[in-house]
Amino acid sequence: MLICDLAIREEGSGKISLIGIFENISAIKFPTQHALLCVYAKLIDAQGDYELRLELVRLEDFQVIGEGRLQAAFADRRVPVEFVFQLAGLVFERPGGYEFRLYANNRSVGQKSFNVVQVPAPTA
Repeated sequence: MLICDLAIREEGSGKISLIGIFENISAIKFPTQHALLCVYAKLIDAQGDYELRLELVRLEDFQVIGEGRLQAAFADRRVPVEFVFQLAGLVFERPGGYEFRLYANNRSVGQKSFNVVQVPAPTA
């Protein structure tokens, strides 16, 4: 799993380009709203129908602060399948460690940690 600013799927080849991969979000004040980010996941060794659930967890107290679900079908367990979750307007109440956790049929299949950090306001 990776977190980035933007994910673009090329129409002809189907290849995904990840733009601006990051592990830190900076904010001057809190709460802060992050305009847009994408979570990219590449899964393999699955066959059949699955419910995928992506959770956003604040690591300080393990509070789930966001969640999304989608249905997915895997035709062949040897063929990797790529997913992009596009998330707009996420609100972070305070700085600290956070983690995206991905589940397939309620079974953990991946996670990606990141930090939300407070930075000083720019001086004039």
